[in-house]
Amino acid sequence: MTWPLLFLLFSSFVFSHAQLTLDYYAKTCPQFDSIVRDISQQKQTEFPATAAATLRVFFHDCAVDGCDASILIKPTTFNKSELDYDINHSLAGDAFDLITRIKTAVELACPGVVSCADILATATRNLIVITGGPHYKVQLGRKDSLVSNVSNVEAHLTRANATVDLMINKFQSMGFDVKDMVVLIGGGHTIGFVHCKEFAHRIFPTPDPTMNPILVERLRKMCANYTSNNDMSAFLDVISPGNFDNVLFKNLMKGIGVLGSDQLLYSDPRTKPFVELYANNAIAFANDFAHAMEKVSVYQVKIGQQGDVRKRCDSINHI
Repeated sequence: MTWPLLFLLFSSFVFSHAQLTLDYYAKTCPQFDSIVRDISQQKQTEFPATAAATLRVFFHDCAVDGCDASILIKPTTFNKSELDYDINHSLAGDAFDLITRIKTAVELACPGVVSCADILATATRNLIVITGGPHYKVQLGRKDSLVSNVSNVEAHLTRANATVDLMINKFQSMGFDVKDMVVLIGGGHTIGFVHCKEFAHRIFPTPDPTMNPILVERLRKMCANYTSNNDMSAFLDVISPGNFDNVLFKNLMKGIGVLGSDQLLYSDPRTKPFVELYANNAIAFANDFAHAMEKVSVYQVKIGQQGDVRKRCDSINHI
């Protein structure tokens, strides 16, 4: 998963969570937590890429008009949804399957009560914990978006060649500082994978001189046929893939970052101190990531009449 380089390019950072609570479903759907927990664990056990896939979908959802499950809506003949945007074409199916499984179970237990946005936010947190990451609080009561338009995506997601200036400017415009930016990128990529086309320019035809030569050769072999096979990918953390830990930051200090934009975090004087901090202090990384995720998870959420609870997560309710 790469976010891809997601970098959460929100146009502003506005909290709309006055009506969110930790016990929102305590009376209306008391089984909610156990349903999400059990199905998330089962899915991750069956398909270990689920955590990375779901985390990426979550970020791509929140980045565009807030955490409202708009990313889950499938395109139709009459509407091109966010999934039609080229960056979103590579979002892995395991994440969508997980949300569908949970939604089906929740609807059987508590029909018409739990939003897809709350399911996505909670499942993401649970999967982070399952893979070794920190637990953080997820407030509930989000409503699902009423629309999903491909035209809304361009201004909010960045590509693999993003500069540090661009990343910092965008994060600051939505209320995140440089430390938040570094910890979110690291947390998003520690269990992630990325398609070869996103970093092919670093290994073909002339390798990036900042990349470790051994890594270059390894990636060249893995991605030899990437132009004919668009599914070819590599783990972003080449040392401990699938484990939520601080090893990605250690990798950057050794020049074995797969993405150029990740590696830039260690060369830029504004971000380098935080890379070093998290590489040397796993507790600081976990604590700061948890805090940042709490902030992300309530970004521009829909409440009240701003949205509704979808019957199916992949389509809006019929009017």
